[in-house]
Amino acid sequence: MVEMNMDEEHVLRRSWDVGKDVPVTQDEQTSRKLVKLLQWLSFFIVALLVFALAIFSKGSFLLLVTLSSNATYTVPADQKPCALLSVSCSVIAPSVLLLIKSLWKIFFKDSEKPSKKTIVWVLCVELLVSLGTAVLTIVAMPFFGIVTNVMMLNSISILSSIFQVCAQCIARERKRFIVPPIISLVLILSGYVLFILSYLLLKEDRGMNIWIGLAIVGTIFVSLNWWENYSTLFKSAFLNSICEDIARSRNVVSILSSLVRILVTAAVVGAYVPLSGRVWSSVTSVPGDVGLVILILVAIQIVSSALCHWFVVVACKMHAVRRSFLLPMYLASLGVLAAFVAPVIIFFQNSSDPRGANYTITEYCNDITYGRGLSGDTVWFERLVRDITHTLCPQDMTDLTEMGLLGGSALCWWLGWMLCTMYIWFLQLQRIERTQNLFVRRMYEGAFLEQSILLNMRFEIQRKKKLQTDPVTVYLCATMWHENYDEMMKMIISMFRLDKYRPRNNSNNDVSFESHIYFDDAFKDVNGSKERHVNEYAENLVEVIREVYNIFNEEDSCIFRESPPLPCQRILRTPYGGRLEYTLPNGNLLMVHFKDKLLIRHKKRWSQIMYLYYILGWRLTRKYFKKFEQGEDESELREKMMKEKDNTYLLALDGDTDFQPSAVMLLIDRLNLYPRVGAACGRIHPTGTGPMVWYQKFEYAVAHWLQKTAEHVFGSVLCSPGCFSLFRGAALMDDNVMKRYTTKATEACHYVQYDQGEDRWLCTLLLQQGWRVEYNAASDAYTNAPQDFKEFYNQRRRWGPSTMANTIDLLGSGSLTSQRNSSISKPFILYQILSMAASILGPATICLMISGSLSFILDIDPNVALVLATVPPVVYLLLCFKLKSDTQITIAAVMSVLYAFLMIGTALSIVGAMVEQQTIWTPSGLFIIGLVLMNIITAALHPKEFHLVVYGLLYFISIPSGYLLLTIYSMVNMNNVSWGTRETGVQVAAPPTKSITQRILQAKCCKFLCWDSGKVADQNSQAPETVVLANEPKVKPNLTSQDNNRYLHFECLELSLGVLQEEEDFWRQLQKLYLEPLAEDKEKQKKITNDLKELRNKATFLFFICNAMWLVATFTLQAIGTSLTIRIPKSNLNLTQTREYLFIDPVGLMFLLGFASLLLIQFFAMFYHRIYTLIHFVAFVNTESKTKRRKSDDDMQIPDILEIELKDDKYFDTFLSIENPAAIQQHS
Repeated sequence: MVEMNMDEEHVLRRSWDVGKDVPVTQDEQTSRKLVKLLQWLSFFIVALLVFALAIFSKGSFLLLVTLSSNATYTVPADQKPCALLSVSCSVIAPSVLLLIKSLWKIFFKDSEKPSKKTIVWVLCVELLVSLGTAVLTIVAMPFFGIVTNVMMLNSISILSSIFQVCAQCIARERKRFIVPPIISLVLILSGYVLFILSYLLLKEDRGMNIWIGLAIVGTIFVSLNWWENYSTLFKSAFLNSICEDIARSRNVVSILSSLVRILVTAAVVGAYVPLSGRVWSSVTSVPGDVGLVILILVAIQIVSSALCHWFVVVACKMHAVRRSFLLPMYLASLGVLAAFVAPVIIFFQNSSDPRGANYTITEYCNDITYGRGLSGDTVWFERLVRDITHTLCPQDMTDLTEMGLLGGSALCWWLGWMLCTMYIWFLQLQRIERTQNLFVRRMYEGAFLEQSILLNMRFEIQRKKKLQTDPVTVYLCATMWHENYDEMMKMIISMFRLDKYRPRNNSNNDVSFESHIYFDDAFKDVNGSKERHVNEYAENLVEVIREVYNIFNEEDSCIFRESPPLPCQRILRTPYGGRLEYTLPNGNLLMVHFKDKLLIRHKKRWSQIMYLYYILGWRLTRKYFKKFEQGEDESELREKMMKEKDNTYLLALDGDTDFQPSAVMLLIDRLNLYPRVGAACGRIHPTGTGPMVWYQKFEYAVAHWLQKTAEHVFGSVLCSPGCFSLFRGAALMDDNVMKRYTTKATEACHYVQYDQGEDRWLCTLLLQQGWRVEYNAASDAYTNAPQDFKEFYNQRRRWGPSTMANTIDLLGSGSLTSQRNSSISKPFILYQILSMAASILGPATICLMISGSLSFILDIDPNVALVLATVPPVVYLLLCFKLKSDTQITIAAVMSVLYAFLMIGTALSIVGAMVEQQTIWTPSGLFIIGLVLMNIITAALHPKEFHLVVYGLLYFISIPSGYLLLTIYSMVNMNNVSWGTRETGVQVAAPPTKSITQRILQAKCCKFLCWDSGKVADQNSQAPETVVLANEPKVKPNLTSQDNNRYLHFECLELSLGVLQEEEDFWRQLQKLYLEPLAEDKEKQKKITNDLKELRNKATFLFFICNAMWLVATFTLQAIGTSLTIRIPKSNLNLTQTREYLFIDPVGLMFLLGFASLLLIQFFAMFYHRIYTLIHFVAFVNTESKTKRRKSDDDMQIPDILEIELKDDKYFDTFLSIENPAAIQQHS
């Protein structure tokens, strides 16, 4: 028989082994067509709302101006001050809103004061702008028709056109962009000329001189409003300093400008009324229907203006500037004219029917002008239409010249305004923009809404070369321990997805990725060997990487194509154990750090410290220090280092996390948008099967839907979970964060706060240092959840006390934290205090709920029912102090089943009580119904997760288990600081049959001189290989040895397998300072054990004494009777009061109202957060689809890419690839 070599066997197998084992992974759940439909539907709805609201805003304001005219009839002539007052209210409404908003920010957040020159400048400019606005709208516009008023407001862009021309001339960039503002300026000036001609030369009405002059001067004064948009373009030191000072003290400046606007407007209207021969006392004598019409118009104007401005911001943030913002705004003026002309035409047709065909529009206008045919009993709508008709009709409809001049001036102003704002059409926006980066001023102008919003858009010079944004580097840092094969597969596939999503060699990349896996306790002792061997979990990881690489590397699995080789892999001996380095198919790097717990401290927090100092300390900071030693400028290096720290992000992952690239990009957007965001987390979905997972699915959903959104909206998220969170490098490197995170637990409370919930403690440190933590609901990640009762209870045993300890720590430093952190306000601290109180009193609340159920079902006295409901948890509490942990969990499982049946009875008893009392209008009934409706509505606003409502039933019947028994178990076992999950140990066994080295050597591209891959394959059954860590003195390897001992030692590839000496020194220093394995000190451990028990006893006593006091108070009030209860009249379902009363104890009512208030706050926060999540998601889809990706050069091999990169970064003195045996020969 002729034996085939390795290559021949490979070719033969490729010809017949056609099956593939491709793992099923969590892919994108939303189809591309559905996403596109959602995107275009959002664009259409926003555009429609912007257009409609702009028409309502301008139409209602012009109606108010029309009512203040002397030539109209709806408001009698002697009662015009009421209409003028309504106009002034519409003008100052945005200033009032801005004043309230700025006062809120100053009161609850810090704010700096502007300089004196800034105050003087702001007061002068705002005085002119507010004076021009008041004179234009209150004094001048009532003397002109609606067509003139609609289009005259477009002339307020005159100074903006001039400023744009000057700015483009100074910049000397693209000459074609100077043409639109020049034409705009000519058109606006032409509009002024035609306007003057139409009123003065043709009509020869000299009485109009003053009103025309006031109108033109008013528009020019108003156009000063947007000076700040162009101030920085003129390179004036004075204007630049003013702008910087305004940006720094925006809140105080807004208050000053708002007060000036309000006072000047009030002064103008207050002085104009008596000067025009009217009296203010007539305001009180306005007829009721007229006053109601005016009030409705003012309300419509204010509300529609505010909503239109908000939807404009939405359109800009969704990157629908052209289709949902510019076009609706440009067409709004035409829409207003159409809205006014349509009823006039309808009324003319109705009037011409009885008068015959000879009745012309000119005769109709004359009749309206002179008030003929207007009866006294005409309804208000008809009178309003007649007023509109009067302002639309010129005195002589047959004079085409007059109509042409009026129409020409209107057209010139409209086109001039459009050309002045044409730069918005070409405005380049980031994927997600802050409102302050979109608009110069915070607020709009109520009198000229669409003009002010468009002119307020930030002006940018259109440059020949686009400014490049600073690239972002994201390090994926996953911590692993005892994950199984499937869990590893999820996380590795997610990393490969990112590699495919953003190839390393793409020059257009805005984000670059590098992956790291820190594998805890990866080595074990093997019988008969003096060396440490990697365990089966590490072996599984390498096998997973090999399989996933084949999946992503084989674009075409046809048998006629050669399978691509495995990646270039490097084995590095490190002071902490070993490291494998891979180059992924698209050029990104993957490093697997195998930790030996005998060499370096193990567990998750210490792995995090390990990668924090390796990436942020060694990789980032060290290179700048070396440049400084080489003599480079310190200030320049400091600036570059700060910029890189701000643009370096760390994605913390667990070993079983599954995510899509879009989820990471959405988190990156949050950190890019706000420089003070130190961390951002996504929506975590628990995966698995069984009742425990179903319970957690709904629990996670409620926590994210309501609690996290409320924290995000009103303050800051308190915990960014370590399984999927993005951290900013600058935040982690800040004072009292990364350094304090290395603190070794020395006291009992440290073990609870530091080690039991390390992710929450890290977020607490960030918050106390002034950083904000955010939540993005569109960033989905999936992680395995405990599937059995014991593992779930042990996990929550860690989380519960840790959450309470960190929250108390944050609240204890609340005053100082609120001063440092602008996101942590005093109301937010109050909200957290109420939430903490509700959590502490949770067990007592469960007992009260069960006692009410027992009282109704068994028809017993409420106090007897309360005692019966309290006895089981008290007994369980006492048993937990005596029994072992596993026994406690077994008892809790049995009691949970019994409580589940009791909760079914509780639900039926609540319904039965409503039926018996024949009313739902009770505090408890309203609370239950409101709670159910709130959860259904909340789920409906999360359509992809609506099915989780089904699990809400299981969640409801498990409330006693989750909030009563679990709380007792967690508090009593607070002294147990073990991890609780994945506690299975690694047994000492013979070397595994398929080792890391063998899997690496089986790759076609990888051949060691010290080991032949063919021989490995041949001798598999005789002597399996494994990787061992040798601590013996280094010896020169015998590359031709045929020793029967087939263990591959790290020093076998001594020249290529050791890290750079400088890096080795770094690891040894890091180990010595922070990561040395903890020595076993029995005396110290005994002391800590006693301290933990003492802490447990104190905390448990305080916790349950609060619940006991609550129960005793309720018991006492029930025993006293109705003398201390609140009596509420009873109403039936039709809200008809009966003669009966409901008696409610005040303590229970207070708690019910407090809890309901918390839920309402969370519900409104959820609604607000959903809107902005939709905006961000649509913006992401719209921009990401346009991102151009260039494919890597096929001629450049992956090993060459890695070699160039490593040489540039100077990680190693000499690069020695596994597949390059010549280099080993040269060095040996």
